[in-house]
Amino acid sequence: MALRECVILGIPTICLIDTNCDPDLADISIPANDDAIASIRLELTMNPLISAASVIAAGLAVGLASIGPGVGQGTAAGQAVEGIARQPEAEGKIRGTLLLSLAFMEALTIYGLVVALALLFANPFV
Repeated sequence: MALRECVILGIPTICLIDTNCDPDLADISIPANDDAIASIRLELTMNPLISAASVIAAGLAVGLASIGPGVGQGTAAGQAVEGIARQPEAEGKIRGTLLLSLAFMEALTIYGLVVALALLFANPFV
């Protein structure tokens, strides 16, 4: 009833739309389950400041988690190439050690991604 009155008066509307509702009546539709109180509580308590801080923190987490391993991988690869150039007979050992160290460095980047995903989708601050 209130939505139809807003449509008649030309008042813009933002609505939580369930599967049994007509989304064409609302100007901005937010898909949600209106039968679950947790869904409505999540939509109503989401503080924009906390959301913005979470997005910025997620970007920093991925960025900082990528810089360190990126520099480390470049340095390790350069040192490995130098080592192989000096001692070609030790190529197998150097390559094995290099690949293992690269895997550990890449794991640090993945940890940063996990933190970023937790900040974006699990949002522990809300």
